Amino acid sequence: MQFKFTCFLLLFSSTLLFAQKSEYNTISIADSLKENANAIVRLNQIDITISSQRNMNIMTKRVVTVLNEKGIGEIEATEYYSKTSSVKNIEASVFDGLGIEIKKIKRKDFKDQSAVSGSTLFSDDRIIYLDYTPTQYPFTIIYESEVESSNTAFIPQWYPLSDYFVSIEKSILNVNYPDNLGFKKMESNFSNFKINKTIDSSTQLSYTATNITAQKEEDYSPVFNTIFPKVMMGLENFHLENVDGTAKTWSGFGQWYSEKILSGTTELSEETKLKMKALVGDEKDPIKKAKLIYNYVQQKSRYVNISIGIGGWKPMLAADVDRLGYGDCKALTNYTKALLNAVDVPSYNTILYGSSRKRNIEPDFVSMQGNHMILSIPNGDNYIWLECTSQDTPFGYQGTFTDDRDVLIMKPDGGEIVRTKIYQDKDNTQISKGKFSLSQTGDFLGKIIIVSEGSQYNQKAAIENFQPTDKEAHYKKYWDNINNLKIDKITFTNDKENISFTENAEISAVNYGSISGNKIMFVVNGYNQITGNVKRIRNRKNPFEIQRGYADGDEIEISLPSGFSIEFLPSNFELKTKFGEYKTEIIKKDATNLVYKRTMFLKKGLYSSKEYDEYRLFIEQISRNDNAKIILTKNI
Repeated sequence: MQFKFTCFLLLFSSTLLFAQKSEYNTISIADSLKENANAIVRLNQIDITISSQRNMNIMTKRVVTVLNEKGIGEIEATEYYSKTSSVKNIEASVFDGLGIEIKKIKRKDFKDQSAVSGSTLFSDDRIIYLDYTPTQYPFTIIYESEVESSNTAFIPQWYPLSDYFVSIEKSILNVNYPDNLGFKKMESNFSNFKINKTIDSSTQLSYTATNITAQKEEDYSPVFNTIFPKVMMGLENFHLENVDGTAKTWSGFGQWYSEKILSGTTELSEETKLKMKALVGDEKDPIKKAKLIYNYVQQKSRYVNISIGIGGWKPMLAADVDRLGYGDCKALTNYTKALLNAVDVPSYNTILYGSSRKRNIEPDFVSMQGNHMILSIPNGDNYIWLECTSQDTPFGYQGTFTDDRDVLIMKPDGGEIVRTKIYQDKDNTQISKGKFSLSQTGDFLGKIIIVSEGSQYNQKAAIENFQPTDKEAHYKKYWDNINNLKIDKITFTNDKENISFTENAEISAVNYGSISGNKIMFVVNGYNQITGNVKRIRNRKNPFEIQRGYADGDEIEISLPSGFSIEFLPSNFELKTKFGEYKTEIIKKDATNLVYKRTMFLKKGLYSSKEYDEYRLFIEQISRNDNAKIILTKNI
């Protein structure tokens, strides 16, 4: 009897234990959350406690079911720490598809390394992260951490939906804070998502998001954080690495940054100051002096990723950059500013989000934002922008990493939100002039000169420094419409004064023309085809965006093989829509010589999801016409 009772207790205990963990099995997950998902966030709870201006505690519990290898990145078991922030606790547990625990991971099992790239020479910041290789799918990870920091300047933004192809069962944010620090928040893009604000008082804020289905990544969608829900948070009175700060207005924030962070960082030796004055000589024009200084910085210094000092926001001393010859974006920007100061040219540190996808500093929410720094020089009512990390970028040129976005200029009397340079669609040009001949066996022999300006300069200028194999790969991809392509010769001219990049190429290919009996058929547009189509998306949800427009112009002379007559010549074609304009023309000079002209103008813009099919049709028509063929018949 006693034996049976003991067995019963053991069975009951095992059943109870399984019942406790079975909540993490995959069977109980709603089918709607599995659809289109690589991972499912079962719970993401973030508890932020700001106890004072100089203390913040962040506790995280994240339960993620990973359905396949594409969902691994959603585990997000990563924490950063430094001299002013510590990881007090970090651990994880792994469960199989049935919700049975198969592995427990303690702090010693996490990897701990420098938080910056291998090129960094030194850094105070470190990262601790879980590097887990699964043996089976699906599986579930429970990740828990606690981080304490004196830096209250950076309160994490809350993204209930953090990525595409991820569904959310439940996401919770709880924030506690004193009522005397000026806590503030900004909610964005809550429409069409199940998000409930449960508490909003003078000392507490709480949200719960539930049952958000996985979102497909639709081509041409705007930047993720502009269409999916987020909550930005900040304090008017914050602390950053032993410095108290204020951010009630952008003007006040800029003044604090200039006085408390940048102050004392631009001092240079008298020897360097005299060297800069000698460099500019008798030049009086501040912009011409700035060009000379910028060229000096490009030749003398190199970019490395350094994250030291005040949360990565305080630059290295200009004197150290001058001595060592390297620095990160903040250091090189500040160094350039110091050199300009020496020759009486004013300039301002400028903070922004650097990315090829345009992203603004949020102008209506004063807080620590941005991931990059450049330099701005006043020039009348405008500014000249300097990318100080590049040894190749022309003076005053803004590439696609920093163009056309709201940035924060740190002036001595305060901060100001300004828009960086906007390259108009018509100025983003690629002008091609060339020729090609077709032999009696269909072989192609051609020469072409391509001149690119505006944002298209940015896309082309880097080619000059490619390795030979990478150059060949680039052109074989660019001219993927030409089978058996051979690059016979290519030279470049990089006119940095006028910001114009020229490619001068000689190419050839066998069997460009398709021979059938006594006929040769070939595509008339040999050099600048749109060969792919825009993906069809049924029931598109997101608006779509063309971030940069452009204007292409092509004029190509075509020499036909002797002994052949033109059987079919494509008609001239013209297309005008809200998205842009396209036109082709074929001029017959004589029996064996043609001129092919093509213009393509695309407009940047933000369009509704309903307009996507119209755009797809626009590109489809262009692609079809770019593939128009000439048919030749051999004379008998």
